[in-house]
Amino acid sequence: MPKLQTPPEAKERASLEELPVAIVAGLGFALVLLFLLVTPLNGKSAATRDFVSFWATGHQLVHGGNPYDRAAIAALEHSAGLNPHTVLIMRNPPWALVLVFPLGFLGLRVASTVWSLLLVSCLLLAVHWIRELHGSPPNHTHWLGAGFTPGLICLTMGQTSLFPLFGLVLFLRLHRSHPFWAGAALWFCTLKPHLFVPFGVVMLCWIVFARCWRLLAGITAALALSSGASYLADPAAWPSYIRLMRSPAVENDFIPCFSFLFRHWVSPQAVWLQYLPATLASLWAVVYFWRRRARWDWIAHSGPLMLVSLLAAPYLWFYDQCLAIPALLHGGYVTQNRWMPAILASVILVLDIAMCKILILSPFYLWTLPVWFAWYLFATAPLRQQMPRPELASA
Repeated sequence: MPKLQTPPEAKERASLEELPVAIVAGLGFALVLLFLLVTPLNGKSAATRDFVSFWATGHQLVHGGNPYDRAAIAALEHSAGLNPHTVLIMRNPPWALVLVFPLGFLGLRVASTVWSLLLVSCLLLAVHWIRELHGSPPNHTHWLGAGFTPGLICLTMGQTSLFPLFGLVLFLRLHRSHPFWAGAALWFCTLKPHLFVPFGVVMLCWIVFARCWRLLAGITAALALSSGASYLADPAAWPSYIRLMRSPAVENDFIPCFSFLFRHWVSPQAVWLQYLPATLASLWAVVYFWRRRARWDWIAHSGPLMLVSLLAAPYLWFYDQCLAIPALLHGGYVTQNRWMPAILASVILVLDIAMCKILILSPFYLWTLPVWFAWYLFATAPLRQQMPRPELASA
């Protein structure tokens, strides 16, 4: 039987559809490669990144100092080459201290290189695993994850948001076959717990409904071990951390996200208002889970849950949006519209250009999360219409 030939028009259309994906991926990989080559050679580059705060925290721990002491951290950072008018304090919870403790034994340049390689590994492994979870389709959609602008910013700044991304995807990969280790993987998500409030509420509901106690044991064990190790490194870490987070410098620090702007629009002094969107989103998340409880699938259903968690987060920077990668790649894999990945790639390309000129603290980036959510809803709309109604599915 003769082999069917693909019409030239179809080949040309397919190439045109994947052109934006290829451009975005090419720019992303070029940035990563350039970054990895330049950073080890330039000590000043390492000192001007957010990474310097994690390095300084590690040095404080190794030498018996307070990891949340603003004056001591500032002295370390400024001696390393950070702008003397800037102080960067690590705001992750104390159980995250075990992550930065080893950095205290390394010089800034070596520590920056090791940290950068860890972050690159987290991003590439997460993208690779997401592709595997969707059957390793023979297209280039996964390149969008590797070239996603918030992920690239995490790499250039040395930010920790890629660790929660790694933990989230590792949980998705292991939750069926190895629930204990899937729970332990969620420890990485607790490095930035404010980004997972509705997600975490649904996680607890699912654990109870599915009686997945081994997963609960995994996350409990990971938190207990890391908290114990952090206590040994600094018994006063928790009181110091609470004082830091309640200080005016932190509570009034400008953060370009919807919850912060909502608080300052209603009542700037009422800090609790910043947590109201996450509370309301958690109520929605419980309803969202309950209607799908009989057919709950973390790979299929976690996308909108994670996007809502980011939209309602009490505080969030643009680079934290790298946690949208699993949802966006899922939408790209299941969509029936072949142009949707190209549309997403075009938006990412605009952001790649914008980040060269517009600071990430600018309110300019407020539009991105609603766009990711709208794109996801459009990409998955036909698939949702084909699903059975929740009432019929749970009957």
